[in-house]
Amino acid sequence: MPVTTVHTDPEALTMTLVAEVEAPQARVWRAFSEPAQLERFWGPPGWPATFTDFDFAVGGRAQYAMTGPTGEKARGAWEFLRIDPTSGFEVIDSFVGEDGKALTDMPSMRMVLSFDETGAGSRVTSVTYFSSAEALEQVVAMGAVEGSRLAINQLDQVVADLRAYSAGKGTQTEILDDTHVRITRLIDGPRDLVWRAHTEPDLMKRWLLGPDGWKMTVCEIDPTVGGRYRYAWEPVDAAMGEPFGFDGETLLIDAPVRMVTTEHMTDTDYPATTNDLSLYEEDGATLLTLLIEYPDSETRDMVLATGMTEGMETSYQRLEGILVS
Repeated sequence: MPVTTVHTDPEALTMTLVAEVEAPQARVWRAFSEPAQLERFWGPPGWPATFTDFDFAVGGRAQYAMTGPTGEKARGAWEFLRIDPTSGFEVIDSFVGEDGKALTDMPSMRMVLSFDETGAGSRVTSVTYFSSAEALEQVVAMGAVEGSRLAINQLDQVVADLRAYSAGKGTQTEILDDTHVRITRLIDGPRDLVWRAHTEPDLMKRWLLGPDGWKMTVCEIDPTVGGRYRYAWEPVDAAMGEPFGFDGETLLIDAPVRMVTTEHMTDTDYPATTNDLSLYEEDGATLLTLLIEYPDSETRDMVLATGMTEGMETSYQRLEGILVS
């Protein structure tokens, strides 16, 4: 992961983030200066950013909203003070309301982003200057240190060619913290088809089967906010295991980009998880990202120990075969 340090200095009233990126300076510059690129990493996992305005000129303004898993919004705006092409820029960073005006009970900060060439690629340095110790404490208390780390740690996928970055890796599982796991898989097929494969029962029954020897017996989906779904599987040979299933509710839908659902093992008292699925297409391939929020680390470890990653990889291989056909 690219972030090497995030630290605060109460005397200098600063928060500094440093990241080492395996990409040339010009490519990193593109990631930070094009809104379609910024949207892939500026918000932390589970809170992706959407830029509604981006006037990239001195005196210009950018405005964005980060959308949480149940549709809640955290809005921000930048006023560009200085722009040095390929090497960095400086902004006033503000929390704003739905009307785009700065919130009076939240601080505005000066943020300086710098991009420097290194022997292995580029170094990203972000220094945020606060007007007071109280402002620094307020933002840190909101989770800015860990949120910044998680957000910028997504940068390596953005600056890489997706096919080259994912070649031979299959399904990847990353533990982000005690309650969050991120699963990524590059699917060789367009986003619209991958979305259909996750929302149309006839397609899902052909690929979402886990290890060989299982069949999907129930696939009921209402892909609308507040809608319910139910899945069930059983082994072809009863000696392979017991039938099981999941049910849940759709919390957020943004076709064909993002879908957030709860997931509960049917007929059990196990706690539910929140599953945040997002799809990004590049060059005819789709990067599938599934962010799973568990109630605690014990539940997380119990689920991972079941061989979940291997079962998902088998299913995704089937999905690619279906998309090719």
